[in-house]
Amino acid sequence: MRKFRYICLTAAAAAIVTLSSCSSTPTAENPSAPVTSPQATEAVSEKSHSGHGGKEKININTAILSELDKFEAKLGVPALSNKIQANRPYGSPEDLVTKKVITQEQFNQIKDQVGVQEVGLTGEAKDVDYMSKLGLMKGHLLVAQELLDQNQPKQAEPHIGHPVEEIYVDVEEQLNERKVTEFKTTLVSLQDLVKSSPKDSKVKTNFTSSVQVVDGAIAALPADQRSKPGFVLQVINELLDSANSEYGAAIADGKVTAPIEYQDSRGFVLYANDLYKGISSQVAQSDPEAHKAIDASFAELIKVWPAAIPPAKAVKTPNDVTKLVKTIEENSQKVVDKSNTQA
Repeated sequence: MRKFRYICLTAAAAAIVTLSSCSSTPTAENPSAPVTSPQATEAVSEKSHSGHGGKEKININTAILSELDKFEAKLGVPALSNKIQANRPYGSPEDLVTKKVITQEQFNQIKDQVGVQEVGLTGEAKDVDYMSKLGLMKGHLLVAQELLDQNQPKQAEPHIGHPVEEIYVDVEEQLNERKVTEFKTTLVSLQDLVKSSPKDSKVKTNFTSSVQVVDGAIAALPADQRSKPGFVLQVINELLDSANSEYGAAIADGKVTAPIEYQDSRGFVLYANDLYKGISSQVAQSDPEAHKAIDASFAELIKVWPAAIPPAKAVKTPNDVTKLVKTIEENSQKVVDKSNTQA
């Protein structure tokens, strides 16, 4: 993600709407759509989801930069995410052309994925959205910790900033609804300290506090829900969807040209993998074949990011990563379907 990123995972929400209503299959353009939720979502407008097209809609008025990176990666237009953000608000998807953000030809390639309306979430879909956003925070902090441990505060700084600059505002309403104590102040304090005095001994203490408050927010969800494979797999696929987009934006001509996006994707995959470890024994028991495929794909994904500091040459192509993410998504769906059938 770049400076002052987004997110409200509106696209993720829209994907859940689409999958719930149409049982669509991921496509090449949307290889890692989230797992179907048994709970429906309520769309504010028909424009907020993609009907039977099978492609998720990205709200260009509210999406954070890492979500907008899907357009950047698809069209190959440098800094497109920032340009879309800078030209807000949009009255219609076609405003991307009228405001000269992209050409008509480029718009035609992504128009099925562009939305301008918001989506209201309910039930389990809302809980998945909540934990997914907090999971993105965790991913950022994981990679920031690695960089701080390697005495790279300048590289760690944006990953400490992203949770508060991009994500907190989009989860704040749900935090209030769930009566979670405000923790933006804690995140800002850590960000300011790393910027001004990265060698201060308080950095470690403040960092621990920041991780703890995010964990506390996650714990607002019932423990049995956070350990339910069907629920956790949906969160995992949201995280991997973001990681896939970030990695696609990080790689050009076989090289890592955008280190921050590379690091973002690393953090998201690391946390998604941690989440899977927590439910892997349950998945292995309920569907051994699905577990084997998911576990093997995660093992390959982890190799894509050998360290927080990116290698000169990419370990795998974005297409390779997309295939691995898609394998996890497809096998996750099998587990969820089996669980729903048994229920």
